[in-house]
Amino acid sequence: MSEMKELGHRIVDEVEKVIVGKRPVIERVLTGLIAGGHVLLEDVPGVGKTMLVRALSRALSLESQRLQCTPDLMPQDVTGLNVYNRRDERFDFRPGPVFTNVLLADELNRATPRTQSALLEAMQERQATIDGDTMALPRPFFVLATENPIEQEGTFPLPEAELDRFLLRIAIGYPDEESERELVRRGAGQDLLPSVEPVTDAEGILALQRAVQDIEVSQPVLQYIVSVTRALRTRPGIALGPSPRATLALTAACRAQALLEGRDFVVPDDVQGLAEPVLAHRIMLDASAELGGTTRSEVISQTLEELPVPFEGQGLK
Repeated sequence: MSEMKELGHRIVDEVEKVIVGKRPVIERVLTGLIAGGHVLLEDVPGVGKTMLVRALSRALSLESQRLQCTPDLMPQDVTGLNVYNRRDERFDFRPGPVFTNVLLADELNRATPRTQSALLEAMQERQATIDGDTMALPRPFFVLATENPIEQEGTFPLPEAELDRFLLRIAIGYPDEESERELVRRGAGQDLLPSVEPVTDAEGILALQRAVQDIEVSQPVLQYIVSVTRALRTRPGIALGPSPRATLALTAACRAQALLEGRDFVVPDDVQGLAEPVLAHRIMLDASAELGGTTRSEVISQTLEELPVPFEGQGLK
């Protein structure tokens, strides 16, 4: 476990050469990757979302592709298409950007629902179907999508089914004053990208993903995870609660978090720290709660405060 922890720290250290003052965000993205999920970065332009993906891909020695989502983007622009070769009288397949290890879907909510749906099969099944032929995607496969929550003109809301495929939703936020001074001192992130050294490769990431499955979740902690999601389904002000997939997602994220911290077991702190990024985008508030100014993060926080927390004497390991 100490080797896995050290590897995680080295990856984060390399990405921090470009992304200043956002170590917790980098760790969250890495958690999503080794948990086998996908991450939605929801924040305003200019806070480093794209650069974070590029730096992470370089540190992991993974192939990456960037998909700029626009209203005129078509599904075949995502998955690829068969093109007729007149010389050889046959159709040749030209793979789309989805055939990569790390796919950056920039401004995902600017793509039409039809194009957004092209990503669903890739995210869930790790495959793409083109003209009736199903093709496996490279492993590992990781979607990191960005969304601007402020500017809604010319956008299409992400459907609940698609949001449910994202393991984590994360906001990067503005840097603090000291970090912003350091960012200006270092210069443009583009110039610093070559300084990011590869730490591992695709096989190393797959090994981390396999190791996550061996992290123990004791019965008290497992019950705690289930209690959190079930409490949110029946809580006043909730129109749509988290699905069973959300319970599985929270468990997977907690296992990945434990691995990155060098533990072979999950603790309640993992659940409390990851409940908001895993569950907030999977619930919907009713009209009265929204009109009252209640946020989804506040609902989750209040639920965690009300539920009993397992303690060491209950056999957390």
